Amino acid sequence: MHDQIRRSLEEAEGYLMLGMPLRTLEILERRTDWATMQFEASLLNGEALRCLERYHEAAKSLEVAAALRPDQMMIAVPLAWCYKRTHRLAQAIAILERVRQSHPDEPLLHYNLACYWSLAGNRAKALESLAQSITLAPAYVSTMIEKESDFDPIRDDPEFQRLRATLEGYEPN
Repeated sequence: MHDQIRRSLEEAEGYLMLGMPLRTLEILERRTDWATMQFEASLLNGEALRCLERYHEAAKSLEVAAALRPDQMMIAVPLAWCYKRTHRLAQAIAILERVRQSHPDEPLLHYNLACYWSLAGNRAKALESLAQSITLAPAYVSTMIEKESDFDPIRDDPEFQRLRATLEGYEPN
């Protein structure tokens, strides 16, 4: 039985990787016995719903996964993404701040925090997080910073301009 459940999860994950979230949801809905793999099923369900822009539903599934494995970055980032899009910015920031404690060298967490702090109107924290993400992965950040609308509230800030200037010349790997 456990092998059959695992195969169903792998099939659902495969369809998600192929960009077929509806098929992923169909596979997950066919089974009701996910108790032994609740984390995996909740994560896949949440990711499929997020791909379909059903952010409220996605957040609920991702919250189940986050409760089972609270320090997992692979849950925190998509959950924060859903919170942002459902007007729960404070929750998005809170989950990323919590997970950052376990993953202090992860540039994506710092970058997303910079975005969310910017939207929340906290320039100091936004700039601090952006500086940290640049320190950790300048080439990565350089590919996104210019087109990131989340930085519009701080784009004219002299410190933002200085940080952006430090990225000149960085090319993606």
